[in-house]
Amino acid sequence: MSLPVALQLYTVRDEMQADFEGTIRKVRALGYDGVEFAGLFDKSAAEIKALCDEVGLVPISAHVPLDDMVADPEGVLKDYAEIGCKYVVVPYLTEERRPGTDGWEKTISDIRLACEAAKALGMTMLYHNHDFEFIKVDGEYALDILYSSVPADLLQTELDTCWVNVGGENPAAYIAKYTGRSPVVHLKDFVMKGKGGKLYELIGIDDESETAEEDAFSFAPVGSGCQDMPAILEASIAAGAEWVVVEQDRPAKGHTPMQSAEMGREYLKTLGW
Repeated sequence: MSLPVALQLYTVRDEMQADFEGTIRKVRALGYDGVEFAGLFDKSAAEIKALCDEVGLVPISAHVPLDDMVADPEGVLKDYAEIGCKYVVVPYLTEERRPGTDGWEKTISDIRLACEAAKALGMTMLYHNHDFEFIKVDGEYALDILYSSVPADLLQTELDTCWVNVGGENPAAYIAKYTGRSPVVHLKDFVMKGKGGKLYELIGIDDESETAEEDAFSFAPVGSGCQDMPAILEASIAAGAEWVVVEQDRPAKGHTPMQSAEMGREYLKTLGW
C-alpha cells in the first residue's frame, strides 16, 4: 500500500516566481500527484484551479501565514477554497507568537479563529510544526498543548518529520501518537554533521543563534539523509494519512531545487510510492 505524494511548492519557490505554469507542469512530469501551495504569485484562483485540473495535479493544501488569516480570515482563505484545497495550514510562528513568550496564549486563540474560518469555507486547518514547539510548558510539549487546546474537528496535524526529529522525538512514533489526526505528513530529510547550525537561516529566516560548526545541519533530498523514511511512511499509512508531502527548504549543495524534488520523488518510487 502507498499514499499519493505531493510537493510543497516552497521547495521550488524561485522557479514558481519565474515561471508559475512551467514549474507546475514540471512537478507533474516528475510524478507528483498533488501540490501544496506557499503563495499564489499573483495568479487568480480560477487560473490556478484550471491549470491543476489540466495537468492532473490535486491542489491539496496551502501554507498561509497566521497573521494574514487573522487580519482577514474569509478574504485570505476564499481563494484556496476556490482552488479546491481540502486543507489550509499554519506554516510557521514568528518569534513573538511562539511557546515560552507572552504571545503564546493569543496564538492558540488566533489559530482557533482561523480554524473556524477555514471550516466555514469547507476546509480543514492543519498545523505545520518546527522544532520550537518541542519546548515544555508545565511539563508538556507546547505542540501537544496546542492540539489539546483546539479540538480535532477544527485542527488536524501536518507533522514535519524533520523538525520532529530535530526537536528530539522519533518521527514515526509521533505520527503514531496522532493516529486519526494526521491526514497530511511532511517528508523532509536532513544531515546533521555536528552540533549547532543556523537552522532557520536555511529556510530563509534570520537566525541569530550561534553556530558550533560550519555546515553542521543541511537539508537533503528525501531518502538521502538520516531519516528512517520507510518507518515514517509505514507510520503514515497506519495513522490514516491521506497524503505525504515532499519538502526541501533548501537544495543540497550541487543540486537545484527541482533536482532535489526529482531525487525525492525517484526515491519514493523505488519503495513503490
